[in-house]
Amino acid sequence: MGFFKKSIIKKMVLGRLAIDGTEVRLTRLLSANTVYDFDPFLMLDTFDSTDPDDYKYGFPLHPHRGIECITYLIDGSIEHSDTLGNCGRICAGDAQWLTTGSGVMHEEILRHSEKMLGFQLWLNLPESEKMVNPHYLSIKREQIPVVSQGLVDVRVVSGEYCGARGAKTYHVPATLLDITIGAGEYFRLELNPASTAFIFLIKGAAILENRSIPEKTAVLLDTTQDLSLCAKTGDDLRLFYYSAKPLREPIAWGGPIIMNTQKQLYEAIRDVDQGTFVRV
Repeated sequence: MGFFKKSIIKKMVLGRLAIDGTEVRLTRLLSANTVYDFDPFLMLDTFDSTDPDDYKYGFPLHPHRGIECITYLIDGSIEHSDTLGNCGRICAGDAQWLTTGSGVMHEEILRHSEKMLGFQLWLNLPESEKMVNPHYLSIKREQIPVVSQGLVDVRVVSGEYCGARGAKTYHVPATLLDITIGAGEYFRLELNPASTAFIFLIKGAAILENRSIPEKTAVLLDTTQDLSLCAKTGDDLRLFYYSAKPLREPIAWGGPIIMNTQKQLYEAIRDVDQGTFVRV
């Protein structure tokens, strides 16, 4: 009887062009049709442009409830503000972890840059914490520890890697690693079988299980195995690793508002219409 090794690749999602905000051109990977496979990760968009016309109008004032929005920039800058009086700027190498909770109205303006490269990830909040007070966690470049291993650099944005600890998050403990791998170099990572984990190739291609994985691909991993991949010869590879325990709760998705039931979703939309959306 032959022995067939189970693939570590559970699902691959190739990014596709999308238009969001006010004519912002981006690449969308995760969306409403991937939420249960990638639970608790909801949406993943990436920006990669040298043309400011792709994003010059940004994301005008809009509501969020029930999720955390994680924004990370490799290049460029984003200014943000909200109706609670918060404002700031995310610069190259920075991250922002926004807990929208009970509701926040905010806007994001992508400033003209030689290159805009980064992502925004939506992380679901558990039903018991959907209506917590909104708050921001600003993670500056100099606060992110870097673990260097030869031709591999790992920036620990959140969670832990090789004894280095990233930012402490408050609701859904999630690991977020920014990994740079030199051309032809291997990288190995032990996975947590109790978690959902995936990688996102933002720049460059990888070889995983003798398969070529192209840039702008998200790969959902079988966490009962260890991850072992290498950067394709000739190109450095920049990828992100995300991991968190699944919530296994129902999802009601309505644009930038994500709740557990249609009733909760209708209530949120009513609150927006009546001007009672922001509770704090």
